[in-house]
Amino acid sequence: MSWYLKVLNQYFDFTGRARRKEYWMFTLFSLFISWALAVLDLIFQTYIFTIISSVYSLLVIIPTVAVLIRRLHDIGKSGWHIFLIFLPFIGWIWLLVLLCMEGETKPNKWGENPKGKGNDLLISQIGVE
Repeated sequence: MSWYLKVLNQYFDFTGRARRKEYWMFTLFSLFISWALAVLDLIFQTYIFTIISSVYSLLVIIPTVAVLIRRLHDIGKSGWHIFLIFLPFIGWIWLLVLLCMEGETKPNKWGENPKGKGNDLLISQIGVE
């Protein structure tokens, strides 16, 4: 859950790097919330959950794109590779392969390795007053 909150705290941050764990945990929690809202919509059959689901989707679209771009930066690719989504079939597969690749171990032009020393300490500090 802390990875999900970390991405939300970096709402408009398209710079830097995001490790695989950060991207996939955010994606997992986001999908879980979307699916939970869809199930509640099916159970109660009211428009309120449709509205809540739509608002949630609109609110997380920017951090979703931001963490995807930071993930691409981590493997040394430009954020413009996000447009692979528009290539039918092969684009989605290639983007999935890129997102599953391990990041560069050395610093690149987008920043230091996010797995570097001290980053886990930063994650454990999220939400602590």
